[in-house]
Amino acid sequence: MSRRGPRNFAKLVFALGDADEPTDTDISHFRDRILTADPGDELLALWRRKLTAWDFEQSPAWSATTPRTPERRAEVYDKLAFHADLRKALDAAVPVHKEPGPVTISREFQPWYTREQAANRSFYWTSYEQLLRRKGWSDAAVSSLDEAAHAVVERLADPTRDDSYGARGLVVGYVQSGKTANFTGVTAKAIDAGYRLVIVLGGTLNLLRGQTQRRLDMELIGQENILGATDANDPDALVGIDYQDDEDWPAKFVSFGARPSTLGAFDIERLTSRDRDYMALERGISALEFEKPDRSRPLYDPANLHAARARVMVVKKNKSVLEKLVKDLKKMGPILGEIPALIIDDESDQASVNTTDPKKWEAGTVTRTAINGQISKLLKLLPRAQYVGYTATPFANVFVDPGDEEDIFPRDFLISLPRPTGYMGVQDFHDLDGVENGEGEAEKKHVRGIYDSTGDRLQEAMDAFVLTGAIKLYRVDHGVPEGPFRHHTMLVHESVRMAEHAALALRISTMWHNAAYTGPEGHARLASLFEKDFHTYADGALPTPATYADLKRYISRAHQLITKGGTPVIVVNGDSERDYAQPDLDFDRTPNVWKILVGGTKLSRGFTVEGLTITYYRRTTQQADTLMQMGRWFGFRLGYRDLVRLYIGREESLGRGRNAKTVDLYEAFEAICRDEELFRAELARYAPLVDGRPQVTPAQVPPLVAQHLPWVKPSARNKMFNAELVEVRSPGTPIEPAAYPQDAKMTARNTERWKSVLAAVSVAPTTCLLLPDDTSPLSRSFQAATTVVSHAQLLSTLSSLEWEDGNVLAPHLTYLSQLDGRLAKVDDWLVIAPQRTQRNRIEAAVLGQGPFSLFRRSRQSGKLSFGRISGLEHRLYAQQLIDRPDSTSAGDSSPVLGATRGVVLLYPVVEATHDDGVKAVAATGTAAADRVIMAFTVIPPKTAIDTKQRLVRFQTRDSTRPDAVIVNAS
Repeated sequence: MSRRGPRNFAKLVFALGDADEPTDTDISHFRDRILTADPGDELLALWRRKLTAWDFEQSPAWSATTPRTPERRAEVYDKLAFHADLRKALDAAVPVHKEPGPVTISREFQPWYTREQAANRSFYWTSYEQLLRRKGWSDAAVSSLDEAAHAVVERLADPTRDDSYGARGLVVGYVQSGKTANFTGVTAKAIDAGYRLVIVLGGTLNLLRGQTQRRLDMELIGQENILGATDANDPDALVGIDYQDDEDWPAKFVSFGARPSTLGAFDIERLTSRDRDYMALERGISALEFEKPDRSRPLYDPANLHAARARVMVVKKNKSVLEKLVKDLKKMGPILGEIPALIIDDESDQASVNTTDPKKWEAGTVTRTAINGQISKLLKLLPRAQYVGYTATPFANVFVDPGDEEDIFPRDFLISLPRPTGYMGVQDFHDLDGVENGEGEAEKKHVRGIYDSTGDRLQEAMDAFVLTGAIKLYRVDHGVPEGPFRHHTMLVHESVRMAEHAALALRISTMWHNAAYTGPEGHARLASLFEKDFHTYADGALPTPATYADLKRYISRAHQLITKGGTPVIVVNGDSERDYAQPDLDFDRTPNVWKILVGGTKLSRGFTVEGLTITYYRRTTQQADTLMQMGRWFGFRLGYRDLVRLYIGREESLGRGRNAKTVDLYEAFEAICRDEELFRAELARYAPLVDGRPQVTPAQVPPLVAQHLPWVKPSARNKMFNAELVEVRSPGTPIEPAAYPQDAKMTARNTERWKSVLAAVSVAPTTCLLLPDDTSPLSRSFQAATTVVSHAQLLSTLSSLEWEDGNVLAPHLTYLSQLDGRLAKVDDWLVIAPQRTQRNRIEAAVLGQGPFSLFRRSRQSGKLSFGRISGLEHRLYAQQLIDRPDSTSAGDSSPVLGATRGVVLLYPVVEATHDDGVKAVAATGTAAADRVIMAFTVIPPKTAIDTKQRLVRFQTRDSTRPDAVIVNAS
């Protein structure tokens, strides 16, 4: 049962058995073994691994079904010839993992890296896979990484191809979500396949570069390659060898048992080490001289390539370091054209992108920033180099000067990694589906706002830090593994100014020593905070003290760990390496880091704050990617995610003098998160192939996303996106504009255009019953005014609307206009105007019609866009009607939709931050047309598509350059 796919199991067992004749092909005993197997049973573990791998495999030759679906699993069982009882037993033991996989937007490419080829040359990948399993990774997590890494490598150029080609790609992960594990897997697969020079650009600080080097050495390169010919038992010979002072050496460093070259594989030579960045080739140019068994053939010829050692270096994004590397490579001569190379750029949106102003370039030349210029030189020197960027904030790579086609724009592929299982991310801190009144569940559990009325809450945040440390100690004593609790940290981020960091650290130290944590006053504060917060929101599946009295004895131990070394605070800032070489900040070599970290920018990019539980964040910035990278509170929080708290400024000052304004950092962060999530959702929607070809290529991503994020523009005024989005088709999927006009006259005209629909709406309430679903085990209902309008009437209304900054609805109208029978047939639309709950309802007539329930919405900070327009329950109900067009439920007075009726959710929206603003608009019983925004969500029926199922259509402005991203405006 190789990666060629599953085959008839009973026949295979017979073929591999010793019997001359089959005596029993009944495998019911196999089913019994599965049913009675313990969780650690080796046979069950093997089948869990195989079934998961087959479930996850993307586009295998043996299957046309969608991965991670019951249909794929059923096909596997069919090929194995398993009967129903055995299928049932295996499904119970190994459920189908339905979480989404990586999303790939790609050019068409020449397949070369097949599963068979990957299996035939897999020395380093197999070692890495085994290490991940030893670390406790689940089969699903390993298979997910396998598929994502395979998707990257198969889109690189074949390292043995005769003509040189350098692919450019981008992998988008989440902040602190395990991107390093992905590019370690990519490196393993790439060197197995034949790439012989790997250059990892590992951050702008040696601390970050050293972290990446250590991770690759520990998990991929291994003990034998680090030691080389050195005798591990000779202390004198080990002088100067890496990691002799590392508490994880050698136990946690991968070992192959012998030099890989003696095991039929090839060795890896490191050109950098943990403490030494690339300074120069220590053995001169000979360090990059590749051995060729057949000198008459080029290095990339298989006869030479697979016998050669691989070279790996992890270099800092520093101009002088990269200049030395470029200088040494230039001395190599023609051999550079033969070396299959891979350049991995960690945090590729930092320093790597060319941010110079194109308007200031001299005619015919491109002026580059320092790091970007050196990367460009590397790519020119190594014509067989593949460039893969990794980032959690992709907009810089995708949208900053994509017209520089010799640069690092991901012209070949863009891969969005799935949110990993167990990852604590945006959905855990923000209720992105919208909350009608007050706080949502995510905000209640984890977010503590800092307002003028609350004071700065810094003492409370420090108290929370002590409390959560004590709860971790309590959990260890009650059976929770202590590994994730080794480090316990709090991050305080108020400013980028180093002088302010020092003052803040002094203030925190003073507050700490006055806090009386082991005295009556301190215990009283902690007891109060425990009862009102941490006890209330504790995870019932984890041991938590029933009362503060049960926790009290752990407070002193937590206090002791935090004050170890004399101070609870570490200041992390500065531009020199010494600022980061503090022993108390070394998460790798220090047994326990229990500290409050005060810092700024340097505590964000690439720096993983281990054990982060309490964050105190009040720094303002107008840079979206900067704000996103500050989200250190995202990450894996095994055993303590219920303890994580974010104290964040909700009324912070930004700017000075006349330009000063008050900003809500929580809302600003949510707006950025929405953009990120929308970006990923758009990629996922258009990733499926149509007729075996991509619907969207990387060159078409900028104009596609620009339709949804109006601030995305080509970098120079004299250029435009080459691909123009013409049509977006949305069968069974909501179309919900968010950027409505701010101009009062335009708003009034748009409201007038809805008059005929409003006149048709019956004010007699209809009960809308939402059946139990994933969001709630209970049925729910709401009241709404409804009507049915013809397709022509709705299309006429939508087509007449005005928009600021371009018609955001245009590509959707192109689609909707064809639902008159040309593309598909939609007869009419059920219009639902939801009503707020009776307690919160504010009603007014609109254009003499109604009264209607008015809804309050506010725009995102600095944007035309509102947050989510439709309420969660309203949207779920509308989707329920679309998904079940031929059925209704008891108590629901809405009509059965049928296959040719769509749904419209219609909201008279008042732009306001509080209900008092809505009440003012409705004070006379009539809402003025210029104060009401008629916002809407349109959901076409699922049948509103043709048989080709294409969802997006572009046209090219310059047809002679179809792969160009931007072109000069005429």
